[in-house]
Order: sequence, then C-alpha cells, then structure tokens
Amino acid sequence: MDDAELPIAVVGAGPIGLVTALGLAHYGVPVVLFEEDDQLSLDTKAGTILTRTLEVLHRYGAIDDVLRAALRIDEIGELDRATNTSTLSVRTGDLTEDTQFPFVVNIPQHELEPVLRGALDRKAPGVLRMGHRLTGFTQADDHVELSFGERTVKARYLLACDGGRSQVRETLGISVEGHTLEERYMLVDLKVDLDVDNPRDYPYLAYFGDPEEWMILVRQPHCWRFLYPLPAGRPEPDAEELAAKAQRFIGTVSGLQILGTNVYTVHHRIAKRWNDGRVFLMGDAAHLITPMWALGLNTGVLDASNLPWRLAWVHRGWADPALLDGYELEQAPVAVQGSGQMAEAARAAMDRRESGVAAMTTGDWGNAFTRALLGVRLDVDGTGNWSMIQTGDRPTPVTAGDRAPDLPLFGPQGRVQLHDLTADAFVALYFSDVRRRPAIPAQDSPALRRYVVSRWDAPHDSGLRDRALFDPGERVLRRFGVPPDTLVLLRPDAHIAAIVPYDPRSTADPAAELYRSITGLPLPTLEQR
Repeated sequence: MDDAELPIAVVGAGPIGLVTALGLAHYGVPVVLFEEDDQLSLDTKAGTILTRTLEVLHRYGAIDDVLRAALRIDEIGELDRATNTSTLSVRTGDLTEDTQFPFVVNIPQHELEPVLRGALDRKAPGVLRMGHRLTGFTQADDHVELSFGERTVKARYLLACDGGRSQVRETLGISVEGHTLEERYMLVDLKVDLDVDNPRDYPYLAYFGDPEEWMILVRQPHCWRFLYPLPAGRPEPDAEELAAKAQRFIGTVSGLQILGTNVYTVHHRIAKRWNDGRVFLMGDAAHLITPMWALGLNTGVLDASNLPWRLAWVHRGWADPALLDGYELEQAPVAVQGSGQMAEAARAAMDRRESGVAAMTTGDWGNAFTRALLGVRLDVDGTGNWSMIQTGDRPTPVTAGDRAPDLPLFGPQGRVQLHDLTADAFVALYFSDVRRRPAIPAQDSPALRRYVVSRWDAPHDSGLRDRALFDPGERVLRRFGVPPDTLVLLRPDAHIAAIVPYDPRSTADPAAELYRSITGLPLPTLEQR
C-alpha cells in the first residue's frame, strides 16, 4: 500500500478490536485488524450489551446482525437473596424519548464476536488477519512499523485492543495502577426451563444481593447464566456443586444441566497513560475493569466510539492531529472514576456492605438512563465537567458533553433520526422560528451539516427547505431543554460539543468558529471532499 494510504492497524480481534475496525471502516479509513489466534475466542465471557453500545453498533452498521442473535430485555431486576423478593426493577422502556433502542440485550461474548466479524467482513472484506502474532513494533514520525515474525507491516497508527495483558502496553513500558481482588468470579451456563416446567418469572437480568452469597442471573438467547464470587483459595466447584449452588437461589428445579463454566480474576487496573506517539491503548489494554453492571466490555465500546471519528477527521485532513489528544482526556475519567468506581460500588451493594448506590437505588428514569450508559457526559471543553450518572424521574435539559437524545425530526425527504444525521459529520442545530427566515449558512461543507429546527415546516419559497427540520409539537426542543434561538453543535459521536446563543438575524457563522476551535482547522469545502 502506498504510504499516503497506510492503514490504521488494530491489534486484537476481541469485541473492542472488532468494533473499532468497524468504526474505522464506517468512516472510510483504511484499516487492518490482526489477531494472534487462528480462531475467535470460545470462552464464556461478558453477556450484556447496553443501550449506548447498541447505538454505536447502529452507527457502524452492525446493529441488525447483533439484534438477530441477541435477546432483548427492558427490565433489570434486583432481588433480596434471603426472601427471593424484588427490591428494585429498572425499566429501560422509560427511555423511549431518548433512544431508538430503549432496551439492553443479552448475548454471550463468544456468540457476539462471530456476529461482529461477519459485519466487518461485509463492510471491509479482507481486513481481518487471523494467526498474526505481533512480535514488536517501532515508531517513526509518520508511521508505525509492526513485526509479525519475519514479516513487517507499515501502519499510520497502532491501536492496541490486545486485552488486559497487552503486549503493546508492556512494550511501551506503560505501568498499570490498581488492584486485583483475592476473590474470583465463577460464571456458569445452565440449561433449565424457568418459564414453563419451573416458572420463576425472574427478570432476564436479575441481581440477587446478600451479605453471605450473591448471584447474578442472566437469560441468554439459548440458556440461563449465573455468576457469583468464588472466595479466595476455593477450588473450582464440580458440576454437582454448581447445580446445588444454583438451586439455592432459584429453588429445586427439574432438568438442570451445566453447559459450560469459566472462572476469571477480578480486576480494577488502569494504564498510567493511554497514548504514546502513534500508539493508542483501548478497552482492557487501557482499563481492565471487572464487568459488574455490565461495565467492562461496554466501557470499552465507549473508547471505540470516541477515537475512530477523530482518526477519520485527521486522515481526511479535516482536523489537526491534536484532535487525537481528546480521546484520553475524555475517556480516562469515564473509565477510572466512572465505570471503575461504579463497579466497586456494585460489589458493595451486592454484598450488602452499603445500603445503596447513589442514583442506582430507585427504578426511575435516571437509574435506567445511567444503567444504559446513556448518562455519560464527556469533558468536551476541558473544564472537568463529566459524569456517568443521571438522577431524577424525568429527562433533564442537555449540557455540553452530554450524549444527544436520539429523537425523530422531519426533513425534506421524510423522517430522520438525530443520531443518523451525525453518523459522519458534525451537525449544527439552530433552534429558531423558520417563518422568520433565520440566517442559516448553506450546506457547503462535508464535515458540518446545518439545520434550523422549528415546529413550523419551511415553506418551499423560504430558501431554507434543504436545511430545515420540522419538529412537531416542539418535541425535540422540549427534550433538549434549550431556549429559542439557541445553537447546539453535535459531534460525529453524537455528543454535544457546544450550546451557545444564536442571533437569527446575524450573518456570522458561529458553527464554523466552534468547529475550528475543536478541530484546529477551518471547515473544509465541498470541493475539498
């Protein structure tokens, strides 16, 4: 490949590597994905995909494949182990005003990976290279040279998705801070009928809390899975012990079979830094967080949502390379203080060592929003204003850094979703009265789309028909909670970059100025596409 079109190399074809490669292919960036094994993992691992991850998969064109293979659920339940009674029910269906996917899905990781691989093979045939073990790499000013035994490959950047024991991270000499718990987790897949022969009516994602022993029960597409802590020094239980353990929670049942097991170590370990020159750490290579409340794999997908669009903008010449610095600045707090601390709090809650967890102890909208990972606010302006938690029983006004609610609007060609508008561009939303002919710059750049959002449809003689979005009943305006004559700039990852007042009579171009402040370069023109 010509040096001008060097690919970005992704190392590690687990879920984060596959999603990252899908993202780069979505943006048209040359990419190659290397996996050292000859086949994808067969281990029984993570099994719940949260709403925000579904949105990322939708953006990258893989959502239909995943939904076909998964089991959709709209309730996360918590039960008291001693009494087997419900203590909390979180209904993700409350999120219909925020997302196209008001649910989470269950699918084992060893079933998810082939689905993602299939989507990648269709989108970018030949990108995945199995049986390629990275043996070393060196960095130059404008590329990275990777060694696979006697073979070398040049790449523009190297993205390390090679797991908690990352060879790339070790080669760079990046230290890892944190701890490993003495206890391990036991994961067991069961074949048992809890719907007809032994009806239990548990939520398909149920947390049984208890100070003596706790368990998480998950309904997978073809079986039930339960997960519980294995005390330090305790040998792995045999099939008879596992069956007895399960029945202490779900009661005596007929026809129970053990399909598969996995024992894994519990970590909370964070890389000291996530970037070295042209090398970036992602997923478990950057933050190894044991997946309580499904915060492991899903936190890694947040990395795969943040970095690919930045690389695409730099690759296209639409942004200064300094744009890449925002990846670690935004994602590290989410992983370290966000997911990491929430996972620790979840273990405490399951052990009944704490009476509750802030914003996670009621069944209201804020709880559902948080558990779906929709409540992640990124520190987009470097002020330290980030969060993973939303509180309350109803949606709140948006702020800079929030993920934008994904609601329908109506353009010249019909219904559109906000997130689909941002799939490959910044989007400027001018909330204004289209009857007054507000000054909206032309659609003159492939990097930024501009729309006036109004409850009045743009007349055909207004000159705004091509850049107007009809908002019946001001549904979107009310959900955003911004005053009239406000400009909201959305990024390609659907996070809000800025919210500023807007003068509909002015011919100034505040969206272009905001774009330049973020990317370090002026807006490209259509001729520069």
